[in-house]
Amino acid sequence: MKIEKIYFQPSGWVPNNQRLPVLIYRGAPSTSEPFSDFGSIFAANGWTGIWENGVFDYQHYHSGAHEVLGVRRGSATLLIGGPEGQPTIVSIGDCLVLPAGTGHRNLGCSPHFTVVGAYPEGQHADIQTAAATPDMLAKIASLSVPDTDPIHGASGGLLDSWR
Repeated sequence: MKIEKIYFQPSGWVPNNQRLPVLIYRGAPSTSEPFSDFGSIFAANGWTGIWENGVFDYQHYHSGAHEVLGVRRGSATLLIGGPEGQPTIVSIGDCLVLPAGTGHRNLGCSPHFTVVGAYPEGQHADIQTAAATPDMLAKIASLSVPDTDPIHGASGGLLDSWR
């Protein structure tokens, strides 16, 4: 499986995360029904707060958690990295790991576009739509690297890239 790594500098009011890269897994491994079970995969690897929906059509970031997004259905162009970020096309089976502070927004998607999202155990997502305060920047910087990769578990992927 190919893993892309992209670092983002601050972009407009979005802080991004200069310490940790965004990871994009192209064609993540599936279970018996292709890509329908991202939630079970994430849960088995210790990621929590699992949800299923789309991606907001406004720029936002999270200061309290890293986030994984597994594309369960359809495709979309997501703007990753804030207002001056990088448009990124994702489709069924792709998985993104966004370090805390990373801006993201849905620029357009196919009908029924669906992602499954989750967060490392003990981290809680908030939705930020304004510039980060000094306290928020400190919170982003202090978040620990997850103990497991959301797809690979105890080895590879995030663990190789973020440690």
